[in-house]
Amino acid sequence: MAEEAASAPAGTEAPPPGKMTMVAGVDDSDHSFYALQWALRHFFPPGQPQQYRLVVVTAKPSAASAVGLAGPGAADVLPYVEADLKKTALRVIDKAKALCAQVSDAVFEAVEGDARNVLCEAVERHHAEMLVVGSHGYGAIKRAVLGSVSDYCAHHAHCTVMIVKKPKQHKH
Repeated sequence: MAEEAASAPAGTEAPPPGKMTMVAGVDDSDHSFYALQWALRHFFPPGQPQQYRLVVVTAKPSAASAVGLAGPGAADVLPYVEADLKKTALRVIDKAKALCAQVSDAVFEAVEGDARNVLCEAVERHHAEMLVVGSHGYGAIKRAVLGSVSDYCAHHAHCTVMIVKKPKQHKH
């Protein structure tokens, strides 16, 4: 397995001959890891030949965009926010690596930027045939305010986009 990249590679990476590429977007939510596990179950069953090269991508927001502060004192807090964002991205990549242990051809990337753009750019860079993302299951208002990564990718990624929804937990 390849190591995670600190930032996006400069060029484009063509898949190995005879293999298609699947990009899976993950963040620190249960929904994204459910989507990754779903994709692993359906496309990377243990002991079976693997048709896909798997590229797992997590987006790390910049400290300035995460904090959204301006003025005196903002510069003092940015290094702490940056360190925390980097730790979170590494934790996400480590968890993804553990889940993908049975995948023979996997690449892991932590790329700085907005998740919507990071995932669409990863699709282009890796010439992916499929993008797999989770859905938080937000309603229309929350989606409009927060912006849905899966909705954006479904409209802008130049490949098939699979949005995996985590089943609702029924309370008894």
